[in-house]
Formats: sequence, C-alpha cells, structure tokens
Amino acid sequence: MTRVPTAYGEVTVAFDGPERGPLLLLAHGAGSDLDHPFMADVAGGLGERGLYVCRFNFPYTEAGRKAPDRAPVLEEAYLGVIEAVRGRRRRFFVGGKSMGGRIAAHVAPRVPGLSGLVFLGYPLHPPGRPDRLRDEVLGEAGVPMLFVEGTRDPFCPLETLETVRAGLDDADLFVIDDGDHSFNVRKASGRTTADARGELMDAVARWVKG
Repeated sequence: MTRVPTAYGEVTVAFDGPERGPLLLLAHGAGSDLDHPFMADVAGGLGERGLYVCRFNFPYTEAGRKAPDRAPVLEEAYLGVIEAVRGRRRRFFVGGKSMGGRIAAHVAPRVPGLSGLVFLGYPLHPPGRPDRLRDEVLGEAGVPMLFVEGTRDPFCPLETLETVRAGLDDADLFVIDDGDHSFNVRKASGRTTADARGELMDAVARWVKG
C-alpha cells in the first residue's frame, strides 16, 4: 500500500497483480473501503488472472467517516488517483463496486485515453424505485462498458438494465446467476459465493484482456 495526493488530501491505494498487466482501477462501494473483504478478494483474484489492479479509499473512508462525500468530492478524488497511477499506459480501465462504479462513470468523459469501464453491481436505481434511474451518465461515458450483475440485485433489475443497455453503443453484460448486490449466492444455487465471485473475476479478466 501507498498514499497518493488528491484535491481533497492523500488517500491510500493498494495494488494487486503484475505491474505489466492491464491496469484496472476499482473504487469501493458506499459502505466499505479498499480493505473490505469483497474488494480485497476481487482485486487479488483479478491480479492472479494477470490484471494490475489498483483499489483505493475515497476521502471520507480515509478519514474514518461512514457517510459518503458529495459527488464532486468523490469525482475529484477518483481523478486524482487516476492521475497518480496511470503513468504512460496506453490501456487502462476504471470502475468499481456499486457507488464506486457510478463515480467511475461520472469521471470517464474527463479521462483522455480511457479504455473502458467495469461495473460490479451498478446501482441503476434505489431498491424499489425504478423512477429514479441513474442512467444518464452512462450515455456520456464514450467508452466500452462491462456490467457484471447478479440476478437478485435489487439495485439493478436485469429487465431495467436491458432497456438501458439498448440505448448504449458498447455495453456488455455478464450475469451471476442467483447473485445479490455483493454477488453472494444461496446454497440452492448449487455453488458457493466463492464460486460465483470466481465467475465474476473470470469475466472481468477476459473482457479487459480482450
């Protein structure tokens, strides 16, 4: 781990995988941080699959606060991390879990040379509130996207996502059967949550490398 500067102070970043691999920045969700078991598990697994993964804290988690910062603060922090770690790479991707992915979509139009966006459980709307879609920013991103979504995620019903994807130029979808918002699965699915997250990692690694 190390610390990098942003417009709102230094934040901690951690790297997994070979430095020569394609770079993927992953931001955490609203209720977690870079050390959350989901973030550490996915970053480590993607690193084993050949990606160079950078996960980082937003300023509010760096300061030990629970309530997320305002969107402009989150966006500037994300941009600061990108500036600090991308170097001269010709191919690099940004994304994140839930809120982290949404903020990645917000900053994408401001990042020259961005190769694509990776969404892990994109928060398309609050549970039970399809009238409050958060899709307008997706059409402005201007880069290929990968949505990895569980069939039981109340934040992103697949039927609604399909309607949104129909209006996007380049948006792939990988579905985790029986997965919830954090890609946990039930015993009745016939596999473990570790199995399901392995499917997630395989899909992301294939897409980024492709």
